[in-house]
Amino acid sequence: MKPVATQTGATGSARELTYETLNAYQRTAALKAAIELDIFTAIGEGTNTAPLLAERCQGTERGVRILCDYLVAIEILTKQHRQYSLTEESARLLDRRSPACIASAAGFIMHPQIMDGFKDLAGVVRRGRPEMAGEGTIEPENPVWVNFARSMGPLQAPAAEAIAGILNSDTGENWKVLDIAAGHGLFGIALAKHNRNAEIFGLDWPAVLEVAQENARRAGVMAHYHPLPGNAFEIEFGSAYNVILLTGFLHHFDTATIDKLLHKVHIALAENGRVATLEFVPNEDRVSPRLTAAWAINMLATTRSGDAYTFAEYERMFRQAGFSSNELVRLPANPQSVILSRKGN
Repeated sequence: MKPVATQTGATGSARELTYETLNAYQRTAALKAAIELDIFTAIGEGTNTAPLLAERCQGTERGVRILCDYLVAIEILTKQHRQYSLTEESARLLDRRSPACIASAAGFIMHPQIMDGFKDLAGVVRRGRPEMAGEGTIEPENPVWVNFARSMGPLQAPAAEAIAGILNSDTGENWKVLDIAAGHGLFGIALAKHNRNAEIFGLDWPAVLEVAQENARRAGVMAHYHPLPGNAFEIEFGSAYNVILLTGFLHHFDTATIDKLLHKVHIALAENGRVATLEFVPNEDRVSPRLTAAWAINMLATTRSGDAYTFAEYERMFRQAGFSSNELVRLPANPQSVILSRKGN
């Protein structure tokens, strides 16, 4: 009897990709469980066998062993002689002792309100909007944004530092800065740390600004941080801002709503003032770069009209609002980009 030939190459890869994608929720659940059990910190501290981890993390030996073996299989841990070790990346990003740890981001990315938007994605596509109360995640004073503020700072800190560099914050000029939808406040705080002559006005819902002020206090810049509680579309911004920050905000809305906000931003800027916008900006094909383009599905699942807009779309909106120039700056090792826009010549 002749052996049946197995399929390999592109067909095999496609089958594997399909299978792994159908089971991708298991990766999410396993990583979330390991973060909640503090597996990564425990291993980093030398508690590296299933029996010891079970005792440390208050789990069963069987459960810890299967979970850790799964994390080895997906290359988040390594294993040798029944001992587990962190990879270079998991040591940097998931061990809570690491200054670069982003484990807290699970608190927002895996929040039930966010994940619920994906439970019936076919229904979302049919309706054109998520099955959420009111305006979804952008419903006024939605408590999910307090969770965001407490969870996402470590993940976004590198982008905050990058924006501080792009704006040449170390020059020490007297700056009046408006941070719209400030969240954790780290973007404005980064400017204040680099420039002690900067006064930061953080705009967000009152409960969210409490978190931003906690972070400003820890960073030693509270004397330069001024809360501006309210709705960005309703509250008066004030005027003569040298810098306005729009970080991770515009993508929640349709272009007509963005146009309205950008006109308001333009009026609030001083002459030659600048806006730094942090966004997921895909190429014109809308399918590259891969992580940037793929992110748009989050807006489909959690907002009524949000999207990942191309640079051409953003440039049209900014120019229509009166901005004279717009520059796209791709951030290294980050799916987001900065759009630097200027008022005046």
